[in-house]
Amino acid sequence: MYDTILVPTDGSDPANRAVEHAMELADRYEADIHALYCVETHRYGEPALSSTEIVLERLEEEGAAMLAELADRADNVGIDWTSTVCHGLPWEEIHEKADEVDADLIVLGYQGQSHQRSSKIGSVAERVVRHADRPVLTA
Repeated sequence: MYDTILVPTDGSDPANRAVEHAMELADRYEADIHALYCVETHRYGEPALSSTEIVLERLEEEGAAMLAELADRADNVGIDWTSTVCHGLPWEEIHEKADEVDADLIVLGYQGQSHQRSSKIGSVAERVVRHADRPVLTA
């Protein structure tokens, strides 16, 4: 049913549930997972200032470390896993990556780290669902 699953993550609890669900689906359907961590550069402005560069570098490192840990878990259960750290608007980057890898499914958390209200869908998830040209599962 699925050959390629895209799972964007920011380390939030909903994103972690999405990763778990994506791994279960990948294991069941022998699918590959492409994981994405997006540094939201629009929050910090252009990285011309040294303090901004330091913040962005730290966020990249945290994202890469998180993806590496998840890749190890996937490898332990035999799931093919590819990771990417990118910069930009997360919902746009998710759509671009889904097109690039020809994802059959996007699995993401219903809200992320910056979401304030627990009962509402987050803005990134809402935009991904609204603009997707492929199935999206929120966890």
